[in-house]
Amino acid sequence: MKKWLIIVVLTGLVIIGRLYAQTELNQLDGNKELRNGDIIFQTSLSEQSKAIQLATKSKFSHCGIVFKYGPNYYVFEAVQPVKRTALDKWIARGQDGRYVVKRLKNADQILTGTVLVKMKQICNQLKGKSYDLTFEWSDDKIYCSELIWKIYKRAAGIEIGKLEKLSDFDLKNDAVKKKMKERYGNNIPLNETVISPAAIFNSELLTTVKSN
Repeated sequence: MKKWLIIVVLTGLVIIGRLYAQTELNQLDGNKELRNGDIIFQTSLSEQSKAIQLATKSKFSHCGIVFKYGPNYYVFEAVQPVKRTALDKWIARGQDGRYVVKRLKNADQILTGTVLVKMKQICNQLKGKSYDLTFEWSDDKIYCSELIWKIYKRAAGIEIGKLEKLSDFDLKNDAVKKKMKERYGNNIPLNETVISPAAIFNSELLTTVKSN
């Protein structure tokens, strides 16, 4: 009996989360608050989320790029694997359905039709690649903020967020140490080039267009 009750409750929470996400999506679309190329941030519920938040001193641990395909909006993101996810499902997957949408301050001048087509082409080139658990600066595997940085750099010639070294992050917390040990053992690549969701979020090139 208890097992069935738990299943019913969990199913109800999932349905509520999806309805909430769909409501948010309708509001975004109705207010014309979304554009191709917008960057969306959330607090992920993944296992590594807390370590990322602690190391980067940011509430946000995941991000992606918004594109419209046909009548619907999607988030192109680096998870496992790199793929595009329906926007309402992406919103529902984050903590409490919360998100922030940011946009280039001069998007009207920079994100022309030609640039947006190129961005989508780069997305297609990277689609299907595995998620990069060790945050290496190569295209062999890709993590979320790396995906955004490289798409903007290659399609528009813009660097969104300051590149850092792994050693620049706060690696002293026990949760961070544990995750680093799992990923690297005793050989932590402290000089590896990285770009964090926090660095992109704090970029002076962006402005917030929606936050719930």
